Order: sequence, then C-alpha cells, then structure tokens
Amino acid sequence: MSVETAVDSYLRHVSIERGLSANTVTAYRRDLSLYGDWLGRQGVDVPDEITSAQVSEFVRHLSTRAESPLIASSVARILSSVRGWHRFLLDEGLVETDVAHETKPPKLGTRLPKAISIDQVSALLAATDGDGIQQLRDKALLELLYATGARVSEAVNLNVDDVVDEEVVRLIGKGGKQRIVPVGSYARSAIDSYLVRARPTLSVRGASTPALFLGLRGQRISRQNVWLIIRAAAERAGLGIEVSPHTLRHSFATHLLAGGADVRVVQELLGHSSVATTQIYTLVTADTLRDMYTSAHPRAR
Repeated sequence: MSVETAVDSYLRHVSIERGLSANTVTAYRRDLSLYGDWLGRQGVDVPDEITSAQVSEFVRHLSTRAESPLIASSVARILSSVRGWHRFLLDEGLVETDVAHETKPPKLGTRLPKAISIDQVSALLAATDGDGIQQLRDKALLELLYATGARVSEAVNLNVDDVVDEEVVRLIGKGGKQRIVPVGSYARSAIDSYLVRARPTLSVRGASTPALFLGLRGQRISRQNVWLIIRAAAERAGLGIEVSPHTLRHSFATHLLAGGADVRVVQELLGHSSVATTQIYTLVTADTLRDMYTSAHPRAR
C-alpha cells in the first residue's frame, strides 16, 4: 500500500468510524499531504519504509525550512496528525512498529487568549447599529458570537431551527457534539429583528436554505465573510486593533470568569472537552486583577 492510499484510508477512518467533523478531517488531510509530499522527496513511497529518524527530521524541517518556517504550535499540530496516522497504520497491521511514537513535539510557550474589554465589545457591537438589511444581519451575528462564545464555524453552520426558543441556541461543535447555550436579551432582540426584518428579504435572493445567517445573495454566510464583517465593524468603531471571531469567543470567556462564573460552567458553555483548556482564561483574569491592584492600591508598588 502506498503512502497516499494509506492516508486516504486513515481519513475515511476518522471521518466515518470516529465521526470527526469535516473541518478536522480537512486539517488532517492538509497536514498529512504535507508529510506525504516530504516523504516523496526523500524517496519514501510506502509506509513500512518510514523510519523514526525521518519523522524527527520532518519535524525539524517544518520549523527550519527556508520558506515559511512554522511556529512551535503549528509544528505540534502537524506532528499530532502524523502520529495519529502512524498509530492507525500499526493498529491496522500495515506496519510492524509505530515509528512516530517517540517523536516529541516542540515545547510550547503559554499563550494567553487575546480578549478585548467590555467597553471595546460595546463599541464593536454599536458599530453595527442601523435598520439596513446588512446592518440587522451583522448586529445579530456579532451579538450571538459574544453572547454564546460560539466558534465561527458553529455560527455559520447554525440553522433557523437551532434557535430552540427565545432563550437558548443549539450549537454543534467539534466532533459533532451538541450543546445548548443561553442567549442574553441583547442577542435575542437582535436575532428577532434580523429574522423578522432582514432574513426574509435575503432568503428570496438565493436557493432555499435553512441557514440562520445569510449572505447578500441568499446563501449561507461563509467563515471568510464573518471575518470581514467583524474587521469592518472594528474599523468603524475605531478600536485600532485586529479583532477576529475568536476574539469575541475569548472575550466571552474572560468576561464571564471576571464576573465570577465558575470555570466548569464556562467549560460547558465553550464546549471544551477538558477544563484545562478553559483554565487558561483564569490566567487572563488574574493578570487583569493584578494590573488593577498595582495601579490602584497606594502600597502596591
């Protein structure tokens, strides 16, 4: 079996048998295509010819290549895909040893999520005010992102029926896992206005679709469009910083924890499988408290 065929077999396995999301499978395909191309340049055509030394050399190559060397987190992600593939090869009896088992990922520094302040969020949301169709849509979209902490993929994949009632929305996260998240009054009001006053007009511009958020031609809005909408709103608000859909997710979590929410509750709302992923946000709030203490307490310095 060739490397290419073995990769295709693995991708079918993670898609069908493990039920991983389309976005995750696409990421695995991209990572393993990079690995397969590199192996081909080394003259390796079949999986049982790969050595441990070659896996380690591939990892070193990713971070030292002349064109676009990758940062540690990107290298670690690609290595995770490669190790998963090699485990699959061993489990399927296609190779006798897992040559990637001993290869360690590069050490990652602690990178704190970038959140913006409540005032900055308010300014961003205010930049979408207006009665136009596009403004109503953008307001509903941004209010929902901040109200629920949804990932951009979760937001664009929402259907109208996923707005379960006036107070909750059903999000489908990584691995197809569903979670129900409350929606605050501001977001509820914005979504209601969009559904009544804007979506009907947008929906007749394209083929019938159950999508909640529609583009100006009536199709389901894309991830790229969401980025552009938020970037334009940030410019109109005069924030002077780059804001992305994930910025609103980070801000959602940070503001909840700063307001006293339990980290386990925030974990459930974000759809994190491990509380350790959520706890990094506590470092952000701790830093904020420390800064406030240092600047405000007369004997802090």
